[in-house]
Amino acid sequence: MISGTAADFALEFRGKLLVSCQAPDGSPLAESSVIARIAAAAVNAGAAGIRADSVANVTAIRKAVTAPIIGISKERHSDGGILITPTVESARALAHAGANLIALDCTARGQASGALERIGVIRRELRLPVLADIATVAEAETAEAAGADFILTTLRGYTADTAHIQEFEPEFVAKLVDRVRVPVIAEGRIARPLQARAAFEAGAHAIIVGSAITRPDLIARSFIEATDGCDPARAAAIGIDLGSTNTKFGVVCRNGALLWQDCCPTPALDGRDALLNHLGRIVERSRSAAHERNANPCGIGIATGGWVDPLEGRVIYATGNLPGWSGTDIRAGLEQQSGLPVAVENDANAMAVAEKRFGLAKTVSNFVSVTLGTGVGGGCFVGGRLNRGANYLGNAIGHIVVEPGGMECNCGQRGCLEVYANAAALVRYAGGAFTSAAQVSFAAKRGDAAAEEAIRTYAGYLGRGLAIVANLLDPELILLSGGLAETSDTLIDQVERTMARLVVGWPCRRIRLARSEVARSGGVLGASAVVLDRLNGRARTTLG
Repeated sequence: MISGTAADFALEFRGKLLVSCQAPDGSPLAESSVIARIAAAAVNAGAAGIRADSVANVTAIRKAVTAPIIGISKERHSDGGILITPTVESARALAHAGANLIALDCTARGQASGALERIGVIRRELRLPVLADIATVAEAETAEAAGADFILTTLRGYTADTAHIQEFEPEFVAKLVDRVRVPVIAEGRIARPLQARAAFEAGAHAIIVGSAITRPDLIARSFIEATDGCDPARAAAIGIDLGSTNTKFGVVCRNGALLWQDCCPTPALDGRDALLNHLGRIVERSRSAAHERNANPCGIGIATGGWVDPLEGRVIYATGNLPGWSGTDIRAGLEQQSGLPVAVENDANAMAVAEKRFGLAKTVSNFVSVTLGTGVGGGCFVGGRLNRGANYLGNAIGHIVVEPGGMECNCGQRGCLEVYANAAALVRYAGGAFTSAAQVSFAAKRGDAAAEEAIRTYAGYLGRGLAIVANLLDPELILLSGGLAETSDTLIDQVERTMARLVVGWPCRRIRLARSEVARSGGVLGASAVVLDRLNGRARTTLG
């Protein structure tokens, strides 16, 4: 079939597999003739259709197969990121190349760039069905209302609001099927046949699988990483990042490769016993996931909010974000329960370790890592060693006073940076027009005046706090992580302008501000590195 209506394609796709044939720039596969052969092989095997990017690839595939092609165009957007089919012109070019259907980014970010309006234009002018790539139920409902013919789960786990999701979620497919009337096609993170079956059992109309079928480099890497933990010399660790809102956890190889990762809400307000039980359940879940991947964890690393005595594995002091957590002996209980060595570290310190081992700070001896989220956390390396302080209470960057006598902080003091540079503060600066920091950031990209002013105010306070850090430590590099650091295009520039006014000898210091490259998994990676270093006897000599 070369042409048809949305109903025709729905009938042809029902209960079938479609294959996404794409390759990143620089890959040996990134040639249209090669992509076309991969597509032909998939169709010969029984695939009901192909998803492909770029006019060149669609043109080549159309010459090789008669199966339906879902065309997309990946283009650099004004916000610096890649956007899927961001213009009607790109859709028209795909149609002329032979695409039968057009997919586009209909997440909140895509909607901000006019995706909903493009749906109608593509359907009217090109007379092609439109597929909406989404990440949330609300985005799916909005895209359906705008006329989308199919809903695809493609971007679940790839947006700021869903970045914590690392595995395919059949339950999300079920929610979509229950909430929208158009066919739901499951795509994204379907890596195993059993996940494909789970998608259909959840009500998916069809499924699209890409990397697990078409990327031999990733397939080979998955086998290498899955067997990495089988070699005692390259043992894996369970890393757990206990935050006040969410807990991230995973199984990590010595080289920093994540064999598996997941996330769940933290019962932060339920007290010490609930949190310890929560950690115990996560250890067992992670252990099972490791064994499924032929890995044998040799230790458990815990990154937690609060200041930690790493030698005893005990929380010295925690703020109201984790009530009752002060004084908790995490190590003893988990070691007894699991039979594995346990290392415990402050979450911001663990992030700094991840930056040093796996991130932009690999070659840097003096740097500061700042995490912006529910709170404001900080960790730093001085002279190549992790700085904890004489009493393990160092790096309290969130509790630098930037507004004497100001708002009360959950630490009991007033005017702390955390109160003025956490996610809630950004929402507050926007005057109540938004419900989340992510919304403020996206609105600022669209030119919303209130949102832009909120980010300027936020950057002013953050720059004020970091200026104090810079005057004290004189770092080579300051790394920012967290939702706002990842989504705002202007934050770093605005913070830097504030620091330039307040840091003594700014032109001589050559301090670089940058976004973290390990932010999404930094706590998990850092926690794993801490326990692996402890097992190797390097905890004191390398990390200080």
